[in-house]
Amino acid sequence: MVNSDFFDVIILGGGAAGLMCAITAGQRGRSVLVLEASNKLGKKILMSGGGRCNFTNLEIQPSHFICSNPHFVKSALAQYTNWDFISLVAKHEVAYHEKEEGQLFCDNTAKDILSLLQGECQQANTSFKLKCETQAVKKIEIEKSNNKDSSRFELETTKGKFSCQSLVVATGGLSIPTLGGATGFGYSLAKQFGLQVLETRASLVPFTLSGKWQELSSALTGVSLAVAVSVPAKSFRQGMLFTHRGLSGPAILQLSNYWQLGETISIDLLPSQSIADLLLKAKSEAPNLTPSQVLNSYLPTSLVKNLQVFWWQEKPLQTYKVSELEQLAVQFHDWQLKPSGTEGYRTAEVTQGGVDVTQISSKTMQVKHESGLYFIGEVLDVTGHLGGYNFQWAWSSGYVAGSCC
Repeated sequence: MVNSDFFDVIILGGGAAGLMCAITAGQRGRSVLVLEASNKLGKKILMSGGGRCNFTNLEIQPSHFICSNPHFVKSALAQYTNWDFISLVAKHEVAYHEKEEGQLFCDNTAKDILSLLQGECQQANTSFKLKCETQAVKKIEIEKSNNKDSSRFELETTKGKFSCQSLVVATGGLSIPTLGGATGFGYSLAKQFGLQVLETRASLVPFTLSGKWQELSSALTGVSLAVAVSVPAKSFRQGMLFTHRGLSGPAILQLSNYWQLGETISIDLLPSQSIADLLLKAKSEAPNLTPSQVLNSYLPTSLVKNLQVFWWQEKPLQTYKVSELEQLAVQFHDWQLKPSGTEGYRTAEVTQGGVDVTQISSKTMQVKHESGLYFIGEVLDVTGHLGGYNFQWAWSSGYVAGSCC
């Protein structure tokens, strides 16, 4: 293998984590090559946040991440914080705004974030090869002249053979396979080097419904409202959106991180007010009104109309017993639904599960038993909540590995 094919660091994956790692390693004077299987860098960056990239959050805490070891994320998040990335954004004069709950988005387009990363990579003299699939990796031992053993990684790819001292796996997960990089190669590589890979599943993903509730949801496609949703393990209070397949929106995507197949979810359609109080007050003050006439002032009219078919008979409030109105209120505040599943990796924003972090150093992202091998970003068993947390994990873990590899 000729010297021109040797790099200090090779990074598999040109997404958020891989690019941040490349920048950091390059700034240390390391020769860096990024191998990207698809035809473009940062595809997930470009499509995220409706094309405006929710690149971080003002409030980053370990509790915003799901991991088999809850403490694992702490070191990386402390070494490279959200404020560090915000400073980088400011340095490149990228205009941004806070949308809600600390979520930071580009004012213009997600291309601004990708451009700043590419600009930093260029300054750090990083090399790239696109449409380059890695086919095989092996580690070989080299005996140095001072009698100390060393090693390097040799890679066979569709663009030739390369070797490196440090190999960083930033291949992402299985979500959104249409982007071209979700091959699962990182998991195979982890297993090759003796790492355990925890079961993966689609996450931050819409729910699908079946039967009458799917028909209702389809009829309400595009209707959204603020709700509180919960499973036994967790609850969220955000927006929900009806789709032709089922339920989506921030609250549902968040809940999908904690929902288990076969589990029933609870939906409070009006968490800000007591529907029982509203109906009973109307029964006393305007007894000729119907439940729908009262509820239409607080909920989308089409939602009220469609739920009425299932939950109540449309007649004047004066004809209802108090207990009947209270029971109707319970339906709205604790709508019990059992999703038939999720839309899967096709629309999932992230992959939950992945490379077991117990065998990864939280301070360096290096495999504990395999010197020179690093795993970062989504390929690891770290999943952030919706709201910029997964990008921050990419920046933080990429920076840490780039500082050490």
